[in-house]
Amino acid sequence: MKAYLILEDGTVFTGKSIGSTKEIISEIVFNTSMTGYLEVLTDPSYAGQAVVMTYPLIGNYGICYEDMESAKPWPDGYIVRELSRMPSNFRCEGTIQEFLEKHDIPGIAGIDTRALTKILREKGTMNGMITTCEYEDLSEVLPKIAAYNTGKVVEKVTCTEKYVLEGNGPKVALLDLGAKRNIAHNLNRRGCEVTVYPALTTAEEIIASNPDGIMLSNGPGDPKECTSIIEEIRKLYNTDIPIFAICLGHQLMALATGADTHKMKYGHRGGNHPVKDLQTGRVYISSQNHGYVVDTDKLDPSVAVPAFVNVNDGTNEGLSYTGKNIFTVQFHPEACPGPLDSGYLFDRFMKMMEVSE
Repeated sequence: MKAYLILEDGTVFTGKSIGSTKEIISEIVFNTSMTGYLEVLTDPSYAGQAVVMTYPLIGNYGICYEDMESAKPWPDGYIVRELSRMPSNFRCEGTIQEFLEKHDIPGIAGIDTRALTKILREKGTMNGMITTCEYEDLSEVLPKIAAYNTGKVVEKVTCTEKYVLEGNGPKVALLDLGAKRNIAHNLNRRGCEVTVYPALTTAEEIIASNPDGIMLSNGPGDPKECTSIIEEIRKLYNTDIPIFAICLGHQLMALATGADTHKMKYGHRGGNHPVKDLQTGRVYISSQNHGYVVDTDKLDPSVAVPAFVNVNDGTNEGLSYTGKNIFTVQFHPEACPGPLDSGYLFDRFMKMMEVSE
Protein backbone atom coordinates (compact mmCIF):
# COMPACT_ATOMS: atom_id res chain seq x y z
CA MET A 1 0.00 0.00 0.00
CA LYS A 2 1.24 3.48 -0.86
CA ALA A 3 2.00 5.90 1.96
CA TYR A 4 2.87 9.58 1.97
CA LEU A 5 4.99 11.80 4.19
CA ILE A 6 3.81 15.41 3.93
CA LEU A 7 6.05 18.03 5.54
CA GLU A 8 4.69 21.34 6.77
CA ASP A 9 6.57 23.16 3.99
CA GLY A 10 4.54 21.21 1.40
CA THR A 11 7.23 18.68 0.45
CA VAL A 12 5.73 15.22 -0.20
CA PHE A 13 7.56 11.88 -0.14
CA THR A 14 5.88 8.77 -1.54
CA GLY A 15 6.72 5.28 -0.28
CA LYS A 16 5.20 2.10 1.11
CA SER A 17 3.11 1.84 4.24
CA ILE A 18 4.67 -0.14 7.11
CA GLY A 19 3.14 -0.92 10.47
CA SER A 20 -0.26 0.60 11.17
CA THR A 21 -2.18 2.40 8.44
CA LYS A 22 -3.57 5.13 10.70
CA GLU A 23 -2.84 8.77 9.89
CA ILE A 24 -0.64 10.76 12.26
CA ILE A 25 0.81 14.26 12.53
CA SER A 26 4.04 14.59 14.48
CA GLU A 27 7.38 16.37 14.76
CA ILE A 28 9.82 14.76 12.30
CA VAL A 29 13.34 14.14 13.67
CA PHE A 30 16.24 12.06 12.42
CA ASN A 31 18.55 9.60 14.18
CA THR A 32 21.97 8.70 12.75
CA SER A 33 22.53 5.43 14.66
CA MET A 34 23.50 2.45 12.49
CA THR A 35 22.19 -0.10 15.00
CA GLY A 36 20.00 -0.03 18.09
CA TYR A 37 16.73 0.70 16.31
CA LEU A 38 14.72 -1.13 18.97
CA GLU A 39 16.31 0.94 21.72
CA VAL A 40 15.45 4.05 19.69
CA LEU A 41 11.84 2.93 19.28
CA THR A 42 11.46 2.25 23.00
CA ASP A 43 13.19 5.43 24.23
CA PRO A 44 10.47 7.55 25.93
CA SER A 45 12.29 10.72 24.82
CA TYR A 46 10.77 10.18 21.34
CA ALA A 47 7.19 10.60 22.58
CA GLY A 48 5.43 13.12 20.36
CA GLN A 49 7.87 12.64 17.48
CA ALA A 50 8.22 10.54 14.33
CA VAL A 51 11.73 9.18 13.78
CA VAL A 52 13.67 9.06 10.52
CA MET A 53 16.49 6.50 10.58
CA THR A 54 19.31 7.78 8.36
CA TYR A 55 21.00 4.38 8.09
CA PRO A 56 19.55 2.85 4.89
CA LEU A 57 18.72 -0.70 6.11
CA ILE A 58 16.67 -1.15 9.27
CA GLY A 59 15.41 -4.37 10.86
CA ASN A 60 18.05 -6.83 9.62
CA TYR A 61 18.53 -8.40 13.07
CA GLY A 62 14.86 -8.30 14.02
CA ILE A 63 13.32 -7.58 17.39
CA CYS A 64 15.01 -8.75 20.62
CA TYR A 65 12.61 -7.90 23.45
CA GLU A 66 15.37 -8.05 26.07
CA ASP A 67 16.88 -4.92 24.48
CA MET A 68 13.82 -2.69 24.97
CA GLU A 69 14.46 0.48 26.96
CA SER A 70 10.85 0.69 28.18
CA ALA A 71 7.74 -1.47 28.13
CA LYS A 72 6.51 -0.12 24.77
CA PRO A 73 7.57 1.99 21.78
CA TRP A 74 6.93 5.74 22.02
CA PRO A 75 7.39 7.45 18.61
CA ASP A 76 4.24 8.46 16.73
CA GLY A 77 5.70 7.20 13.45
CA TYR A 78 8.71 5.50 11.88
CA ILE A 79 10.44 6.42 8.61
CA VAL A 80 13.08 4.25 6.88
CA ARG A 81 14.76 3.80 3.50
CA GLU A 82 14.55 0.00 3.42
CA LEU A 83 12.85 -2.30 5.91
CA SER A 84 14.30 -5.80 6.24
CA ARG A 85 11.49 -8.34 5.89
CA MET A 86 13.67 -11.39 6.73
CA PRO A 87 15.85 -10.68 9.79
CA SER A 88 18.77 -12.96 10.66
CA ASN A 89 19.83 -13.17 14.29
CA PHE A 90 19.90 -16.02 16.81
CA ARG A 91 18.20 -13.71 19.35
CA CYS A 92 15.45 -12.59 16.94
CA GLU A 93 11.89 -12.82 18.32
CA GLY A 94 10.03 -11.03 15.54
CA THR A 95 10.22 -8.45 12.79
CA ILE A 96 10.02 -4.67 12.86
CA GLN A 97 6.86 -4.85 10.74
CA GLU A 98 5.14 -7.09 13.31
CA PHE A 99 6.35 -4.86 16.15
CA LEU A 100 4.97 -1.70 14.53
CA GLU A 101 1.65 -3.39 13.73
CA LYS A 102 1.32 -4.76 17.27
CA HIS A 103 1.76 -1.30 18.79
CA ASP A 104 -0.31 0.56 16.17
CA ILE A 105 2.58 2.71 14.97
CA PRO A 106 2.37 3.86 11.33
CA GLY A 107 5.44 4.21 9.17
CA ILE A 108 6.71 4.68 5.69
CA ALA A 109 9.51 2.86 3.85
CA GLY A 110 11.10 3.27 0.45
CA ILE A 111 11.61 7.03 0.54
CA ASP A 112 14.89 8.90 0.07
CA THR A 113 15.80 9.39 3.73
CA ARG A 114 19.02 11.17 2.74
CA ALA A 115 17.03 13.86 0.90
CA LEU A 116 14.60 14.11 3.82
CA THR A 117 17.43 14.49 6.34
CA LYS A 118 19.06 17.20 4.23
CA ILE A 119 15.77 19.13 4.26
CA LEU A 120 15.56 18.85 8.06
CA ARG A 121 19.19 19.96 8.43
CA GLU A 122 18.78 22.93 6.11
CA LYS A 123 15.34 24.12 7.21
CA GLY A 124 15.31 22.73 10.73
CA THR A 125 13.08 20.18 12.43
CA MET A 126 9.51 20.46 11.17
CA ASN A 127 6.15 18.77 11.55
CA GLY A 128 4.86 16.21 9.12
CA MET A 129 1.99 13.83 8.38
CA ILE A 130 2.26 10.10 7.62
CA THR A 131 -0.83 8.98 5.74
CA THR A 132 -2.11 6.43 3.23
CA CYS A 133 -4.56 9.00 1.83
CA GLU A 134 -3.59 10.85 -1.33
CA TYR A 135 -4.45 14.51 -0.80
CA GLU A 136 -4.94 16.38 -4.05
CA ASP A 137 -5.21 19.70 -2.25
CA LEU A 138 -2.58 20.13 0.47
CA SER A 139 -4.11 23.40 1.64
CA GLU A 140 -6.58 21.45 3.76
CA VAL A 141 -3.88 19.58 5.73
CA LEU A 142 -0.86 21.94 5.87
CA PRO A 143 -2.40 24.25 8.53
CA LYS A 144 -3.17 21.22 10.72
CA ILE A 145 0.38 19.92 10.28
CA ALA A 146 1.94 23.28 11.13
CA ALA A 147 -0.25 23.66 14.24
CA TYR A 148 1.00 20.45 15.88
CA ASN A 149 3.12 20.61 19.04
CA THR A 150 4.26 17.86 21.38
CA GLY A 151 2.77 19.54 24.48
CA LYS A 152 3.31 18.11 27.95
CA VAL A 153 4.55 14.61 27.22
CA VAL A 154 6.52 13.84 30.39
CA GLU A 155 3.29 12.99 32.24
CA LYS A 156 2.46 10.57 29.40
CA VAL A 157 5.70 8.54 29.62
CA THR A 158 6.51 8.47 33.35
CA CYS A 159 5.74 5.48 35.57
CA THR A 160 2.34 5.48 37.30
CA GLU A 161 3.64 4.54 40.76
CA LYS A 162 7.00 4.20 42.44
CA TYR A 163 8.89 0.90 42.45
CA VAL A 164 12.19 -0.40 43.83
CA LEU A 165 15.16 -2.24 42.35
CA GLU A 166 16.73 -3.94 45.35
CA GLY A 167 20.41 -3.45 46.16
CA ASN A 168 22.82 -3.50 49.11
CA GLY A 169 24.60 -0.24 48.35
CA PRO A 170 23.65 3.44 48.35
CA LYS A 171 19.97 4.38 48.12
CA VAL A 172 19.25 6.33 44.94
CA ALA A 173 16.00 8.14 44.17
CA LEU A 174 15.45 8.15 40.40
CA LEU A 175 12.92 10.72 39.17
CA ASP A 176 11.37 9.15 36.07
CA LEU A 177 10.87 11.92 33.51
CA GLY A 178 10.82 9.31 30.75
CA ALA A 179 13.73 7.20 31.93
CA LYS A 180 15.38 4.54 29.83
CA ARG A 181 15.66 1.27 31.74
CA ASN A 182 19.42 1.21 31.43
CA ILE A 183 19.84 4.25 33.71
CA ALA A 184 18.38 2.37 36.67
CA HIS A 185 20.19 -0.81 35.62
CA ASN A 186 23.57 0.97 35.57
CA LEU A 187 23.02 2.09 39.15
CA ASN A 188 21.63 -1.27 40.22
CA ARG A 189 24.61 -3.12 38.73
CA ARG A 190 26.85 -0.96 40.90
CA GLY A 191 24.97 -2.19 43.97
CA CYS A 192 22.55 0.71 44.41
CA GLU A 193 19.04 0.29 45.74
CA VAL A 194 17.10 2.33 43.18
CA THR A 195 13.66 3.71 43.97
CA VAL A 196 11.98 5.01 40.81
CA TYR A 197 9.50 7.85 41.36
CA PRO A 198 6.82 9.24 38.98
CA ALA A 199 7.69 12.61 37.45
CA LEU A 200 5.15 14.58 39.50
CA THR A 201 6.42 13.30 42.87
CA THR A 202 7.01 16.12 45.34
CA ALA A 203 10.52 16.99 46.49
CA GLU A 204 9.33 16.52 50.07
CA GLU A 205 8.49 12.86 49.44
CA ILE A 206 11.86 12.18 47.84
CA ILE A 207 13.80 14.00 50.58
CA ALA A 208 11.79 12.22 53.31
CA SER A 209 13.00 8.85 51.97
CA ASN A 210 16.53 9.95 52.96
CA PRO A 211 18.30 8.92 49.73
CA ASP A 212 22.09 8.91 49.41
CA GLY A 213 21.74 10.37 45.92
CA ILE A 214 19.17 11.62 43.41
CA MET A 215 19.09 10.85 39.69
CA LEU A 216 17.09 13.01 37.27
CA SER A 217 16.40 11.08 34.09
CA ASN A 218 16.04 11.81 30.39
CA GLY A 219 12.62 12.53 28.92
CA PRO A 220 10.67 14.07 26.02
CA GLY A 221 9.42 17.50 25.05
CA ASP A 222 10.20 21.14 25.74
CA PRO A 223 11.76 21.48 29.22
CA LYS A 224 9.95 24.78 29.78
CA GLU A 225 6.62 22.90 29.69
CA CYS A 226 7.60 21.12 32.94
CA THR A 227 6.80 24.07 35.22
CA SER A 228 5.68 22.14 38.31
CA ILE A 229 8.58 19.66 38.01
CA ILE A 230 11.07 22.55 37.81
CA GLU A 231 9.70 23.90 41.11
CA GLU A 232 10.28 20.54 42.81
CA ILE A 233 13.79 20.22 41.34
CA ARG A 234 14.62 23.65 42.78
CA LYS A 235 13.81 22.25 46.21
CA LEU A 236 16.06 19.25 45.57
CA TYR A 237 18.86 21.62 44.52
CA ASN A 238 18.57 23.39 47.87
CA THR A 239 19.48 20.20 49.77
CA ASP A 240 22.96 18.73 50.21
CA ILE A 241 22.01 15.44 48.54
CA PRO A 242 24.31 14.49 45.59
CA ILE A 243 22.46 14.82 42.28
CA PHE A 244 23.28 13.43 38.84
CA ALA A 245 21.04 14.46 35.92
CA ILE A 246 20.86 13.27 32.32
CA CYS A 247 19.37 14.95 29.21
CA LEU A 248 15.97 16.46 30.16
CA GLY A 249 17.00 16.26 33.82
CA HIS A 250 20.08 18.34 32.94
CA GLN A 251 17.90 20.98 31.26
CA LEU A 252 15.38 21.10 34.11
CA MET A 253 18.11 21.56 36.74
CA ALA A 254 19.48 24.45 34.66
CA LEU A 255 16.02 26.06 34.44
CA ALA A 256 15.46 25.50 38.15
CA THR A 257 18.63 27.44 38.97
CA GLY A 258 18.06 30.47 36.74
CA ALA A 259 19.60 29.43 33.42
CA ASP A 260 17.73 29.26 30.10
CA THR A 261 17.19 26.74 27.28
CA HIS A 262 16.30 27.02 23.61
CA LYS A 263 15.24 24.71 20.81
CA MET A 264 18.02 23.62 18.45
CA LYS A 265 17.69 23.76 14.67
CA TYR A 266 17.56 19.97 14.32
CA GLY A 267 18.98 18.57 17.56
CA HIS A 268 21.43 15.77 18.29
CA ARG A 269 20.16 12.21 17.84
CA GLY A 270 22.55 9.34 17.27
CA GLY A 271 25.38 7.30 18.71
CA ASN A 272 28.49 9.09 17.48
CA HIS A 273 28.53 12.62 18.95
CA PRO A 274 31.92 13.77 20.31
CA VAL A 275 31.88 15.58 23.65
CA LYS A 276 34.85 17.14 25.42
CA ASP A 277 35.36 16.94 29.18
CA LEU A 278 36.52 20.48 29.98
CA GLN A 279 38.24 19.35 33.17
CA THR A 280 40.51 16.75 31.55
CA GLY A 281 40.46 17.81 27.89
CA ARG A 282 39.55 14.27 26.89
CA VAL A 283 36.99 13.66 24.14
CA TYR A 284 34.38 10.92 24.43
CA ILE A 285 32.00 9.56 21.81
CA SER A 286 28.45 9.74 23.15
CA SER A 287 24.90 8.64 22.54
CA GLN A 288 22.48 11.56 22.30
CA ASN A 289 18.80 12.31 21.83
CA HIS A 290 17.71 15.90 22.40
CA GLY A 291 16.24 18.87 20.59
CA TYR A 292 16.81 21.51 23.29
CA VAL A 293 20.02 22.86 24.81
CA VAL A 294 21.09 24.97 27.81
CA ASP A 295 22.23 28.53 27.02
CA THR A 296 25.70 28.95 28.49
CA ASP A 297 25.71 32.70 27.79
CA LYS A 298 22.97 33.08 30.41
CA LEU A 299 24.78 30.91 32.96
CA ASP A 300 25.73 32.42 36.33
CA PRO A 301 29.21 31.02 37.19
CA SER A 302 28.43 31.35 40.88
CA VAL A 303 25.70 28.73 40.29
CA ALA A 304 27.16 26.45 37.59
CA VAL A 305 29.98 26.25 35.04
CA PRO A 306 30.22 24.28 31.77
CA ALA A 307 31.69 20.80 32.24
CA PHE A 308 31.28 19.30 28.76
CA VAL A 309 31.02 20.81 25.28
CA ASN A 310 29.95 19.33 21.95
CA VAL A 311 32.99 19.16 19.67
CA ASN A 312 30.90 19.47 16.50
CA ASP A 313 28.92 22.63 17.20
CA GLY A 314 30.18 23.99 20.54
CA THR A 315 26.85 23.61 22.35
CA ASN A 316 26.74 22.79 26.04
CA GLU A 317 26.86 19.10 27.01
CA GLY A 318 27.08 19.28 30.79
CA LEU A 319 27.30 21.47 33.89
CA SER A 320 29.10 21.32 37.21
CA TYR A 321 27.30 23.16 40.01
CA THR A 322 29.41 25.51 42.12
CA GLY A 323 29.62 24.53 45.79
CA LYS A 324 27.20 21.63 45.26
CA ASN A 325 27.49 17.85 44.81
CA ILE A 326 25.62 18.20 41.52
CA PHE A 327 26.69 17.51 37.96
CA THR A 328 24.53 17.14 34.88
CA VAL A 329 25.08 15.95 31.30
CA GLN A 330 23.14 16.45 28.07
CA PHE A 331 24.22 13.11 26.56
CA HIS A 332 23.47 9.52 27.60
CA PRO A 333 26.22 7.78 29.63
CA GLU A 334 23.98 4.68 29.85
CA ALA A 335 24.09 4.50 26.00
CA CYS A 336 21.77 1.81 24.56
CA PRO A 337 22.17 2.33 21.72
CA GLY A 338 25.62 3.82 21.42
CA PRO A 339 29.15 3.73 22.83
CA LEU A 340 29.93 3.13 26.50
CA ASP A 341 32.74 5.72 26.67
CA SER A 342 31.05 7.88 29.30
CA GLY A 343 29.79 5.11 31.60
CA TYR A 344 32.44 6.29 34.09
CA LEU A 345 30.06 9.11 35.03
CA PHE A 346 27.99 6.62 37.02
CA ASP A 347 31.17 5.78 38.95
CA ARG A 348 31.71 9.50 39.59
CA PHE A 349 28.19 9.67 41.01
CA MET A 350 28.95 6.65 43.24
CA LYS A 351 32.03 8.41 44.64
CA MET A 352 30.02 11.58 45.27
CA MET A 353 27.58 9.57 47.37
CA GLU A 354 30.41 7.88 49.30
CA VAL A 355 32.10 11.19 50.11
CA SER A 356 28.85 12.82 51.27
CA GLU A 357 28.03 10.05 53.77
